[in-house]
Amino acid sequence: MSLQINFESGGGKVLDRILIAYGFTTKIALCDHLGIASSSLANRYKRDFFPSDIVVRCIAETGVNLKWLATGEGNAFAGENSENAAIQSESLLRVSHSFLVEGKLKKDSDLTIDSKFFALSTDSRNLQLVTENKIQYVINGDAAELRDGKWLVEIEGAVSIRTLTRIPVGRVRIQGEGTDFECKLDDIKPIGAVVMTCQS
Repeated sequence: MSLQINFESGGGKVLDRILIAYGFTTKIALCDHLGIASSSLANRYKRDFFPSDIVVRCIAETGVNLKWLATGEGNAFAGENSENAAIQSESLLRVSHSFLVEGKLKKDSDLTIDSKFFALSTDSRNLQLVTENKIQYVINGDAAELRDGKWLVEIEGAVSIRTLTRIPVGRVRIQGEGTDFECKLDDIKPIGAVVMTCQS
């Protein structure tokens, strides 16, 4: 049975799989590798056409399986690499990425990240990446209980990264943004715990 490829739509998902095949965690890394501008890649995502030229190059450089690249079916890599590819696929997480600007989260394109890099279980599916002033924070929204540490929180409608310290009884000390203060736990809305910080 011949491989059926939709050349008119689904190109964005193909590009996502190309990122995985190369092992890149950001679209910028893919742009740098291909020697194209980020705006060019963004246009390809927007048009959603099948990216034939990039697919051919990706197959030539990585040996990835065309059927998987085009449709998402089967293993990414055939033969001796199939087991490694399956293991890799199980550990990959789709992560929401946002920019934190003036107390608001502005949604950006999603990213694919290997959970092993963060020493997190693949059960930790509620991750997001937040970038503020060239600092990237990996946020775990599955954090069940507010503990001492750095958190993404909402205070009176404004979102920020703050260092929180629980104090008796039912109160929390909040540090960051130039002003430290104390309030009741109910006065803030924890969005997730910061599990990793990267600075470019």
